[in-house]
Amino acid sequence: MSETLAVTPFSSLMGVEIVERSKEKIVGRLTVRDDLCTAGGILHGGAYMAFADTLGAVGTLLNLTPGRRTTTTDSSTKFIAGARVGTTVTGESVALHRGRTTMVWQTSIRNDAGKLCAVVTQTQLVLEGST
Repeated sequence: MSETLAVTPFSSLMGVEIVERSKEKIVGRLTVRDDLCTAGGILHGGAYMAFADTLGAVGTLLNLTPGRRTTTTDSSTKFIAGARVGTTVTGESVALHRGRTTMVWQTSIRNDAGKLCAVVTQTQLVLEGST
């Protein structure tokens, strides 16, 4: 399964693809394009963060009961290595906590060579309502 993500216009704009999803784990890919890079042709830190945030949000959405929505309240990123323009990064987001009012996801992002590039931990708040 590979699908372009339509959760938010921004994730579609970035080109986030979901390749695996369950209530416990989301796996996605992102092609490192020039417009997502720093001047040196390396994936921008904000792109890593937005990619991971999208994967954690998708995981949370899969766990929500009807009539609920989510928003990110906290995110922490550790940058370890770079990913060059023209390559693809893969993110694996796993649920550390799936509670009634919050969910915590940790995303490991790796480059084409399998080297760990970033680890992002985020908290998603579970909200009532659809707006």
